Amino acid sequence: MTGRSWSRRDFFRRTAIAGAVAMGGPVLLSACQQVPQGGEPGAAGGGTLERVRQAGTITVGIANEAPYGFTNEQGEVTGESVEVARVVLDRLGIPELNAVTVDFGALISGLTLSRQFDMVTAGMFITPERCQQAAFSIPDYTAPTAFLVPQGNPNGLATFDDVRDQNLRIAVLNGAVEQGYAADSGISEGQITVLADQNALLQAVTAGRVDCSALTNISLNDVVSRNPSAGVEVTPGFFPVINGEEIISAGAFVFRPGEDDILDAFNTELAAIHESGQWLQIVQPFGFTQDNLPGPEVTTERLCTA
Repeated sequence: MTGRSWSRRDFFRRTAIAGAVAMGGPVLLSACQQVPQGGEPGAAGGGTLERVRQAGTITVGIANEAPYGFTNEQGEVTGESVEVARVVLDRLGIPELNAVTVDFGALISGLTLSRQFDMVTAGMFITPERCQQAAFSIPDYTAPTAFLVPQGNPNGLATFDDVRDQNLRIAVLNGAVEQGYAADSGISEGQITVLADQNALLQAVTAGRVDCSALTNISLNDVVSRNPSAGVEVTPGFFPVINGEEIISAGAFVFRPGEDDILDAFNTELAAIHESGQWLQIVQPFGFTQDNLPGPEVTTERLCTA
């Protein structure tokens, strides 16, 4: 992933900017985040880390989306984002993690407004719009987009432009960045079906209600591995190109704006497990590889302000 740098158009787009920012230490982002009004407990550096340390437990938000944060058949909460968070939080003296499941589109409001949980462990992509509502950690991983299509890929889909040009129907997750990618690519609102979860994306394709579903290749490969007889496949991963600019998708952990105590501490330990190689050992069971590790130029600051 090295050699990439950034600019902005709605989401994060790649350009030829020089001067990569090393990820050797924590990246702090108060410049691109808005702190909610009203003096909420924990805002403006007020004590969330100490509170959860004393309790020995933290409540996190997930969207039940494999392989990021989900409840498995044994009733255990797991996933790439969850297991990385467990290791980081344990290093911070917080040994227990409890999860609350909400729709993906309700994760940020559940964190910042209703305060159902103290962080989000759902592999959420960093975008400038989201950075106005919540505080993101340093990037945890990068992941290309792909399409879930009928076996054989009968429409030859490789990009959002293909969907637009053939006037095909596409399904996306509510609140996921692929919804914006589709719209930015010129796919009309009438072609886009917005659904609540991965299983709905699969069913929409297998039932013929849509011609494809869009999500990260990691997520869609997981869907296919769990449904081997569904008669679907995943197209090769790609980073969408819109108006000549390539969009890079990077996921991270999410906190309330102003709670720099826990954000800064989490960033320090997350960077440490990235650099030590421990991250790769944690994430390999969920289909992640060294190729998903963000390069030093993939920073939250650039993704928030590009």
